[in-house]
Amino acid sequence: MIGRLLDGRYQVRSRIARGGMATVYLATDLRLERRVAVKVMHGHLADDSEYKARFIQEARSAARLAHPNVVNVYDQGQDEETAYLVMEYLPGITLRDLLNDHKVLTTVQALDIMEAVLSGLAAAHKNGIVHRDLKPENVLLADDGRIKIGDFGLARAAHANTATGNALLGTIAYLSPELVTRGVADTRSDIYAIGIMLYEMLAGEQPFKGEQAFQVAQQHATDTVPTPSSRNPRVPAELDELVLWATARDPEQRPRDARVMLDQLLDTQRVLELADPATAANSSQRTMVMPTATAAFPAASPGNAATQVIAPVKRQRTDPVQVDKTSALARKSEKRKTKGFWLFALIILLAGAAGGAGWYFGNGPGSLVTIPDVSNQTPEAATATLQNADLQVSQQRLSDFDPDVPVDMVMGTDPEAGADIPPSGVVHLIISQGPEQLPFPDVAGKTEDEASDLITDARFTLAESVYQFNEAAEGIVLGAVGTGDVDLPAGGVYGEKQPVTLIVSLGPVPDVGGLPLDEAKNILLSKNLTGVEGHEEYSDTVPRGNVIRTQPQSDAPLTRGGSVNLIISKGIEQVTVPEVVGKSWRQANIALSNAGFEVRFSNPISKWLSSVPDNATVKAIDPQAGAQVDKGSTISVSLQAG
Repeated sequence: MIGRLLDGRYQVRSRIARGGMATVYLATDLRLERRVAVKVMHGHLADDSEYKARFIQEARSAARLAHPNVVNVYDQGQDEETAYLVMEYLPGITLRDLLNDHKVLTTVQALDIMEAVLSGLAAAHKNGIVHRDLKPENVLLADDGRIKIGDFGLARAAHANTATGNALLGTIAYLSPELVTRGVADTRSDIYAIGIMLYEMLAGEQPFKGEQAFQVAQQHATDTVPTPSSRNPRVPAELDELVLWATARDPEQRPRDARVMLDQLLDTQRVLELADPATAANSSQRTMVMPTATAAFPAASPGNAATQVIAPVKRQRTDPVQVDKTSALARKSEKRKTKGFWLFALIILLAGAAGGAGWYFGNGPGSLVTIPDVSNQTPEAATATLQNADLQVSQQRLSDFDPDVPVDMVMGTDPEAGADIPPSGVVHLIISQGPEQLPFPDVAGKTEDEASDLITDARFTLAESVYQFNEAAEGIVLGAVGTGDVDLPAGGVYGEKQPVTLIVSLGPVPDVGGLPLDEAKNILLSKNLTGVEGHEEYSDTVPRGNVIRTQPQSDAPLTRGGSVNLIISKGIEQVTVPEVVGKSWRQANIALSNAGFEVRFSNPISKWLSSVPDNATVKAIDPQAGAQVDKGSTISVSLQAG
């Protein structure tokens, strides 16, 4: 999917997350030039009308909600065989990530998160939508502080009694008792899940635990959720009561919807702020309506200075629910425990366990098989592992690019590892094609920063650059190499996320020609180069002992810390004047020229040299034969007739 253009509009960039029903990708809406999250239904589910209807239901459910605490849905469609949903992209973490990092949240943090979640859920309930899958994984905490509910994949109309059918949907740790025992849900089932989430934020763990999902489900059906203060003594009693109210086993004992619980949460928050000013200082300040003096102190006289307790003014609302009602619920629960009907409770428990076991292993989570992780295995080994887990492996294998899994190895499954499916369910192997081959950008001639941006934008991994001396200006990229020092030409292809090493120029080697040896060495040293004395050469222009030029020690590129040879001048070469007296003028001219001298005929005969007979001979030369003079010096020649 990565790199694919959906409906000519949504350019898929990278994968964000993968679930049992769909995969979420980060994409760019080319029409509106914004980042979006695209949820793509798994291909093997596209032919399943039930799953497809549920996928479309998510789009319709979420699209009906326009609330700052609900993830926005922008679009829904199908490109060939690919059904997709376009949603708001919200960079950040989930509440589950926060709980994994901090385990127990403060009262203020828990109340802030609950207020946002209940606000969004109240909008859903008002529109007749039951979420049915509320859990910390579906509460998104954006980097900018926004809190939103997402994933309405299991949502149903509240008036439809929302029966689950043969398979119980939702996460077992947050299922309400009526979902476990009867398989039906309404707005109060969402409230139960909210109560479990609040308990987990305050206590640092879920209220019910078990080695098997059946054990957890049975506890939801038969046990009362404990108070979070039993695990965390710092939890105020008011929040204990709120948790007990939201998690009552009887739906009639719970808030009827999220709006009612939100109102109670706000009242509870005000009570806590009055009781603990430190809490109020850390929470957002809300406007409070204070009672008049007469109303607040009906029996007080002007001189009465006794300390008075001012009760917070409750705002008027339909069907008010006070903290007293939650206290009564808690007391009622305690009384039931002390009535001594232990035998009746035991019978009910055993009957419920028997019925629950039948459901659990027949149609419930106990009948499902968890898909094992077979990534990085050969297809044959992965097939054997899945078959041993009582699963069928489809003959039709899927494939995708993966920079981390070798070619022809298994990179994953569809559905993904960890998902629960019925026994003998079909699993598709996803085979790695290795890194996706991507076009390589033209980096030669660019600055190092420009080239680095091109490399990362092209989805390659930038390795540490290599620097070498070159005639190009310092900081200019000369080229790039990949794994095994293979050159990467512009327009070629290279594997996604594979390492790329830029070759960057350090500028030319400093020109030290004509300088004294020590000065030349110091200049090279300033560039982290070592000058090594090389051979000597004669030079007509460089004084003896000075440097004529630098010379590389090998054909390898010169890098920092390298060495160069310094060619030293021997000065002008001394040449012996040959003996040419008595030779013909032609012979003398050739001999002196070959010895490196300039020849000048000094007597009048030179004026008519062109007509001198061949038998004219050299009478004398200056300097004389045998003298050591600088090569290139002028020799004066006197001629005489033969």
